[in-house]
Amino acid sequence: MNIRSLTRGDGVVIGAAVLLFIASFLDTFDKSGSGAPNAWDNLGLVMSMYVGGIAGAVLIVLARALPQPRKVVGLDLGQVGVALTVFAAWTSFWTIIDPLGSFSDSFDSLDVGAGAGLILGLIAALLLAAAAIATPLVPALQTALVPAPKPAAPQPYGAQPPGGYGYPGAQPQPGQPYGAQPQPGQPYGQAPAAAAAAPQPAGGDFSPFWFAVPATRPLFAEDGSATPIAELAPGTWYLAVEQRGAALVAQTQDGRRGVLQDTSGIQRG
Repeated sequence: MNIRSLTRGDGVVIGAAVLLFIASFLDTFDKSGSGAPNAWDNLGLVMSMYVGGIAGAVLIVLARALPQPRKVVGLDLGQVGVALTVFAAWTSFWTIIDPLGSFSDSFDSLDVGAGAGLILGLIAALLLAAAAIATPLVPALQTALVPAPKPAAPQPYGAQPPGGYGYPGAQPQPGQPYGAQPQPGQPYGQAPAAAAAAPQPAGGDFSPFWFAVPATRPLFAEDGSATPIAELAPGTWYLAVEQRGAALVAQTQDGRRGVLQDTSGIQRG
């Protein structure tokens, strides 16, 4: 799982789910005196509105953090999660209109109103559903929740560069295996450029380079199929191994290769 692939919209989803969980322990309706139940005293309410909304948030976050899309009965996890959040918001709306529900025989309806649990639950459910739907549509919500780490300062020749696949330490050269030690005279620890740079022009001599994407972008198979084989996430460095017109052939951390069609705004290492 890649936490750096989470967006601001996912952060709103997580926050709303926490708020929904807290609301489930508050009074379902407001009544003078004591004895007002909370959502856990009504199995149908807690499972549809509260647990359903929280489960939807979990599926949305999992779908974003997993390296490959996972499906349930042919549906993407994120799609199932969004559907659950909308269902939770729908349930909360109608429940706050009729807060007594199955307790109508136990309390005088004239003396009862929506309690803190329903009011806070409605706010949380609406916020949860709105964030789940709006995240793929609003660019501001697609910004990375955890910013990319700042690259280390260049190190002198002979020093040990930071380890780990995906860090743009030494630039790979054509014909040099990935992860091999640089040859004498090649500097260690070249830092990524401060500003975004476009891929090298087509027709020139191409040299593999590290890059990061500003937002989550699909990586398509090299055979030209329309189904993505992976997602490139902000905050992670990927290796560009070939250029095809305006597109790049990129390699992920687990060795998969595919075509990145949208190269706008990438940050080169």
